[in-house]
Amino acid sequence: MKPYVIAGLAVVGSLLTIAMVFTSGWNLPPAESSQLGYRGVGLVETVDKGGNAATVAANMAPEPIYPYEPIADEPLAKADANLPSGYCHNLENLADDSLYTKVVSRRMIQMTQHINVDWTDHVADTGVTCYTCHRGQNVPAEIWFSGDGPKGAKGMAGYRGEGQNVAGVNVGLTSLNYDPFTPLLLEDGQIRVATGSALPAGANTSIQLTERTYSLMIHMSEGLGVNCAYCHNSRNFADWGQSSPARMTAWHGIQMVRDLNNEYLVPLGTTLPENRLGPAGDAPKAYCTTCHNGVNKPLNGTKMVEDFPSLRPAN
Repeated sequence: MKPYVIAGLAVVGSLLTIAMVFTSGWNLPPAESSQLGYRGVGLVETVDKGGNAATVAANMAPEPIYPYEPIADEPLAKADANLPSGYCHNLENLADDSLYTKVVSRRMIQMTQHINVDWTDHVADTGVTCYTCHRGQNVPAEIWFSGDGPKGAKGMAGYRGEGQNVAGVNVGLTSLNYDPFTPLLLEDGQIRVATGSALPAGANTSIQLTERTYSLMIHMSEGLGVNCAYCHNSRNFADWGQSSPARMTAWHGIQMVRDLNNEYLVPLGTTLPENRLGPAGDAPKAYCTTCHNGVNKPLNGTKMVEDFPSLRPAN
């Protein structure tokens, strides 16, 4: 049979298959599109409404807890011991700081206040509470440790290089660097894809840095449930003038996470017991998914701090 006949039959077969699929009742999933950037730049986010429903449901904020009214003229540290639990408090002496959980909890409250007061460029007036990260658990589900990569093969097949060649869950199951977080969300690493000048005039990036940046961007995409166009214009990823306003919000988010990891979370490594530390003995740290958990606005944008004014004290 002649090649063009074979090609023709292949095309006919493909068309018949498509026709059979559509006539059998199969339809594209319901999609919803929204314009994210300035008009005319094509920054459109399209989501699968059906597949997104489960993620939205998982991020519903709980009803606010009725505020505790302290007894008049009674120091809070001597309040009714039936109210606090023994997880953080010595119930014989609520002022006692011997339990590490109480020391850590106090520092987390201070961190939450710091976010709500000093990082409004990222959290705006929505704010965060303990629930934003913890979701009813004593340890947030989404945390990371330095060098905590998946296990791989031994020998040459197990070469990791720049933390590659394994499918990292936190970076979209890609084989890119599975720990872009230490250099980029803990250290002040360079987040860049392309150099601003041609070789050999002094290029300031490399393939390794580019792949590390892509790894972080994939993590952000997965963590926020968005695609690249949520922040970037695909015709020029680097140009801020063609990006959506969300890119600036994300930039502040990266700076915020670096701040929180260095000023609040890493120092707790000397307070936490060994079973709360990572394989390298470091404290658990935060990244984008810790708060966002698959949606672009944590807890679907619920204004969490409104019901807890003490978590946003006046300057």
